[in-house]
Amino acid sequence: MKLSDLKPTPGSRKNRKRVGRGPGGTDKTAGRGHKGQKSRSGAGKGSFFEGGRSTLISRLPKRGFNNVGVTFEVVNLSQLDALSGDTFDRAGLEAAGLVRRKASPVKLLARGTVSRAFTLHVDAASESAIKAIEAAGGKVVLAEPPAPHSVETKPR
Repeated sequence: MKLSDLKPTPGSRKNRKRVGRGPGGTDKTAGRGHKGQKSRSGAGKGSFFEGGRSTLISRLPKRGFNNVGVTFEVVNLSQLDALSGDTFDRAGLEAAGLVRRKASPVKLLARGTVSRAFTLHVDAASESAIKAIEAAGGKVVLAEPPAPHSVETKPR
């Protein structure tokens, strides 16, 4: 006997009902009753619909501040000091497992100490981290920020 020869016993498996697929799918209204919103595909009002009145989330007061800012991949000085090499860029930090998310920019923070000199290419860094690396004889190269998007107007 081979794995390719295995089959379920006859009658133990039943094909699912393909609803709404012409005469083969229980025909006509396909078990959905007649007309109306609930008979359409993708129908329904959603779980937060409250009969037309304002939803609970919109009736509650809004407080605080929602910062939709940049989320950085954080690298600390102590993590860099444990690595071998004298130049680190994003590819090297990814290979070392310090950076995971490809779309997020990398920021250097000053937690820990630096015992040797190295060059580091990152998107952002704290002032104290830059001072610590420069004090050890190293260098931090910050990436150029993207130029602001300008709209060119054509003369008429």
